Amino acid sequence: MLFGQVANFKIENKIELEKLKKALNSNLKKSIVIRKIEEVEEGFHSRYNAKEKTYRYVINNSDTGSSILRHLEYHIPQKLDIEKMKNAAKYFEGTHDFKGFKASGTSNKSSIRTIYKANIEKRGDRVIIELTGNRISI
Repeated sequence: MLFGQVANFKIENKIELEKLKKALNSNLKKSIVIRKIEEVEEGFHSRYNAKEKTYRYVINNSDTGSSILRHLEYHIPQKLDIEKMKNAAKYFEGTHDFKGFKASGTSNKSSIRTIYKANIEKRGDRVIIELTGNRISI
């Protein structure tokens, strides 16, 4: 499974990008790795300039779950009906008000989101749910 996050920051001095990547990786926790680094325009913001976001949720649908991945996936031992889940996922697609999912105290003013694609896939004992849309975080 591949997980990814885009981040940005400003730096005053000029340093070769590959050297910067190595320097960052040598000072970060072992659980965080910079895979790609690139220069962007001055006004770019990784959160506000994103055209779309994809969120992946993983359900471990085995009897026992995983001790290693327990913080990265949900464990539901009851067998899930993947076809019903796929049919239900279609109802997420489109523009909807997700006010009921909004955390209290959030800074986001609008809970209206457009989901371009809702996909559910079974991979072995895991069920992968992917939602792609505009400004998904609520």
